Amino acid sequence: MAQRWRSRGGRRIRIVLAFDDIMEFALALLSLSPAELADLGWTFADRKRLLGYFLACGKKAQGIAPEKVGETPIELSLPQRDVARLRRFARRELPRTATNARVITRVLNALDQQR
Repeated sequence: MAQRWRSRGGRRIRIVLAFDDIMEFALALLSLSPAELADLGWTFADRKRLLGYFLACGKKAQGIAPEKVGETPIELSLPQRDVARLRRFARRELPRTATNARVITRVLNALDQQR
């Protein structure tokens, strides 16, 4: 059972981000080329899994008024190993792809609070 738990990434970390920030982060992940993925030590499966977490938050945003959905805080529950990967990505790659510098600050603050 412990081996299965470790294979799934260990304990779950809860991160709260605004819906717009989550989507900006997802778009930055999608913009990575195969070479950039390899530089991060990721596979396509890693990126697909991470994008799955971000896109699942869309279900949580359903039913919220469209004019308020952007600022709505959404809670993500991610395996600890993926939080470490996202933290590394946010520091190395997000500054090149984010359209808003405040997104980088908010994302890094949310990830760093979960240590």
